[in-house]
Amino acid sequence: MTTIETVKTDEFTMDYLKFGHGLGTYVIIPGLSIQSVMGSADAVVDGFSLAHDDFTIYLFDRRNELPPTYTIYDMAKDTAAAIKALGLTDICLFGASQGGMIAMTIAIEHPELVKKLALGSTSSHVTKEQADGIDEWIEQAKKGDREGLYLSFGQKVYPPAVFEQFRDYFIETAKTVTDEELQRFVILASGMHGFNVTDRLKDIQCPVYTTGTFEDEVLDSDSTMEIAQELDEKEGFRLYMYIGYGHASFDTAPDYRKRVMDFFLK
Repeated sequence: MTTIETVKTDEFTMDYLKFGHGLGTYVIIPGLSIQSVMGSADAVVDGFSLAHDDFTIYLFDRRNELPPTYTIYDMAKDTAAAIKALGLTDICLFGASQGGMIAMTIAIEHPELVKKLALGSTSSHVTKEQADGIDEWIEQAKKGDREGLYLSFGQKVYPPAVFEQFRDYFIETAKTVTDEELQRFVILASGMHGFNVTDRLKDIQCPVYTTGTFEDEVLDSDSTMEIAQELDEKEGFRLYMYIGYGHASFDTAPDYRKRVMDFFLK
């Protein structure tokens, strides 16, 4: 069993996983989820087994005590505080989807912490079209429509074949979602509204690797290309686009984690 640990600051507590035994420091910020990724801790550790020898890996959840309003900027501030509280420096930082928004903000606001930055299926600003899709999930959560939320989430995040393969699993898992988890989801999803760091991307000082997928039903491929357009002339910038793996290419593409690790090691 993987042990979930908790970091404490003066203002909050935040759960995290620590695994691997390498000399490098690899920090993961996951995307928005209906239930905490900590519930799949063992699967996360197994999924990143390729990096265990080269890195000590930290995966951070969002803070435990959520205020009624909690923006991406707040999430970045708190995650950076948790990273500092653990004494981590020169980190290789990976953020997926909403986690990518948090990771970009940390790299902008705390350049002293980040050695390299990898982004997956994310956006430097949330458009009205993207916000409308997120609002559909928020409304389902507010209504307590657990099954509808899980199915809508899965259908947009995963490619059709994967969604159909796990459809029954989503339906069964939806039955386990608590009222508290729905409330957290609403707060975290709502925090994406108004996010925009496009004009500050050039402030990122470290090398950046960004990936996206052409069939992204959540944040669309244009968001990845916008980041690439802003950072294209930056030394050390890399872009890779997937075809056929959906928004969650960071989970579905078989070569994804190796590509990120190779970027961090070079």
